[in-house]
Amino acid sequence: MGVKEQLLKLKENWLIAILILFLLFALSGGTDFVSESFDNAAYSMTRGLASDAAVYQEKAYYPYPSEDFAPGVEERKITTTGTLSTEIERGAFEESESKLKGILSSSGSYLLNENTQKYGTGRKAYRQGSYQIKVESGKYEPVVSQLKEIGELISFSQNAEDVTGSYTDAEIELQAEKERLARYMSMYGEAKEVTDKIELNDRIFDQERRVKYLEDSIKNIDQRVDYSAIYFTMTEKQSEYANIVFVKFSELVRNLVGSFNALIGLLFTLAPWAIALLLFNFIWKMLKRRR
Repeated sequence: MGVKEQLLKLKENWLIAILILFLLFALSGGTDFVSESFDNAAYSMTRGLASDAAVYQEKAYYPYPSEDFAPGVEERKITTTGTLSTEIERGAFEESESKLKGILSSSGSYLLNENTQKYGTGRKAYRQGSYQIKVESGKYEPVVSQLKEIGELISFSQNAEDVTGSYTDAEIELQAEKERLARYMSMYGEAKEVTDKIELNDRIFDQERRVKYLEDSIKNIDQRVDYSAIYFTMTEKQSEYANIVFVKFSELVRNLVGSFNALIGLLFTLAPWAIALLLFNFIWKMLKRRR
């Protein structure tokens, strides 16, 4: 059959062709389907752009301006903090803890905080210990190396912060506040009026507190520089059979109902397309008979 004959057949059966197009259009959701398609396309494009931007931001590095930058100071003030966790064998908690305290004793380190807990019962039971340690900065690396040998290393992170700028600023401010305190003391000695002495006495009191605060701040920074901090956690291995349990009957029923619901949903989704296919097959047979 030539193209011209096919066009004549289509012209003779235009009503059936319109009916087929209308049926397909209705099954596809009509204008809502078109609108939804555009919305989905726009959403996918927006999401793709947002995803690309997120990946770019994740890979890019934006350094924050440091307030502790003092380029003119050669002797830097560096504070170091380490965090590590290990996993030890079951039943070896006391032995591992004794090894930990032996390391701290031999290095002259300080155990500031100690917290041990037991979790679970029976075969699910295991112990965990968390420790906050202060160690001389010169001994930090050897102590960390020995702690890593207690069990199997799970995680380790280290942070080194340059606080030279804040330390230098605090020293300059302390010197200025001491000079102001000296002027108040001199003025108090020269004052004749009682009211002046009372006012100057209050100012001297506030100034002494300010000087003490700055001195403590500098002392605290010195301690952080001289002694590094270590946060150490060790955890017993859990039993290999701890999470083995028989499935509950309620879970079986829930899975069965979920599968049944999914099957019903699939049937109702395919039903309109099956009807459309049957109708199209019926119309096609009618067209073949007319030929």
